[in-house]
Amino acid sequence: MATKKASRPVIVCTEHRGVFYGHASDTKGTVIDLTGARMAIQFGTTRGVMELAETGPTSRSKVSARADIEVRKITAVFEVTPAAEKAWEAAP
Repeated sequence: MATKKASRPVIVCTEHRGVFYGHASDTKGTVIDLTGARMAIQFGTTRGVMELAETGPTSRSKVSARADIEVRKITAVFEVTPAAEKAWEAAP
């Protein structure tokens, strides 16, 4: 019987410049399943996409509604800090 890996908060970037936050249990393949995913429509940061992983979206960021998605053509996966996770979850 296979055990299911616990999901963790990540940011996934794509070849088409998509930036997605969500929870993933596996980030090793060519397709990443994200639950509760949100897209960074506008970063609103002063230190780029990595700021979104460190501290989360700012008051100037624009964030999409939530959806469960499959992300393809992945270029980067960022670990999200607890502070950033809290900010992503609270973003309007």
